[in-house]
Amino acid sequence: MSTPHNSANKGDIAKTVLMPGDPLRAKYIAENYLTDPVCYNEVRGMLGYTGTYKGVRLSVQGSGMGMPSIGIYTWELFNEYDVENIIRVGTSGAIDEHVELRDVVIAASASTDSNYGAQFGLPGTYAPTASWKLLSAAVKAAEAKGSRFHVGNILSSDKFYDDANSLAIWQKMGVLAVEMESAALYMNASRTGRNALCITTVSDCPLRGLATSPEERQTTFRDMMEIALEAAITL
Repeated sequence: MSTPHNSANKGDIAKTVLMPGDPLRAKYIAENYLTDPVCYNEVRGMLGYTGTYKGVRLSVQGSGMGMPSIGIYTWELFNEYDVENIIRVGTSGAIDEHVELRDVVIAASASTDSNYGAQFGLPGTYAPTASWKLLSAAVKAAEAKGSRFHVGNILSSDKFYDDANSLAIWQKMGVLAVEMESAALYMNASRTGRNALCITTVSDCPLRGLATSPEERQTTFRDMMEIALEAAITL
């Protein structure tokens, strides 16, 4: 049965989904890594595909930008399509001074300035964390590839343009990088008893004024993609 945001039928989507923010990155992964990919969704241009990677059935689908968007898509994947594992493959901005352009950041946890968690009515501040089995599989895959990577806390922010210039303050707390989706993904996974992980490639260093091109962000961050794919087939 389809949802308001996804035209897939039950069974069209694999148990493990790779989820970039950019639907064109989903298309790129499907066409370059999956065998016999089939497009199951085009609603709102949020492309989704299912195929196989090294004989394992996997799906890849865009999430859009920000926690409200990924919150909708992941909630539906977990609850309406029985997805068990979601690995976000996105981009991030370096905060820590030791994190460089094109490094891979594997998010063990996701701090946030968002109010997304208020819906759960918790009597305190929830700490969104990755699923250990996905985190450990990704670290092993990154080590096997010889990739330059970091594991730790990231910031999921509701703001892309930050008038308060707050990233330098988050840097003092050892936060590695900033992006806009993972805290909501981790909270949805926890609430539904499923598994989630965020793997990002550093596309810019906002505190240093460095950035990659839009074309590079869309198609050339292969280490991140391949780490996620290798981690996914171990599940």
